[in-house]
Amino acid sequence: MNGRGVLSSSKPNYRLVVMGKVKLILGLAVLALAGVAGWRIAWCELANIELREDMRDLAAQVGSRIGLTPQSTDEDFRRAVIRKAEEHEIQLEPEQVTVQRTGADDAPIIYLAADYKVRVKLLGFSFTFHFTPSSAK
Repeated sequence: MNGRGVLSSSKPNYRLVVMGKVKLILGLAVLALAGVAGWRIAWCELANIELREDMRDLAAQVGSRIGLTPQSTDEDFRRAVIRKAEEHEIQLEPEQVTVQRTGADDAPIIYLAADYKVRVKLLGFSFTFHFTPSSAK
């Protein structure tokens, strides 16, 4: 009540306003943190998908199948996979890349695979994701 005996509802409670703002700021901070975490994880997944598509293209050997280029060696395939991985900011060593040949010598079927882990760091926490992309469909 004010001095005249009338209830005053136009004056907001200062404490409630401050608490509401604090809750809003904390909620936005949690949402931003979740967004950053989601983006980092999604980026790793997208890079893995892109590498898998590149490996499928390499294994298809379109140029050698139609006679434009000579057949690649296993070491050529390893280097090509590592180069493609670097384009997607994935670090691979030659021993992490598998190359297998099956079929006839004049038209081999090439299987490429990689095995790697990516560490994602968020505010002192660290998560490790394991990926195994391959040229198999």
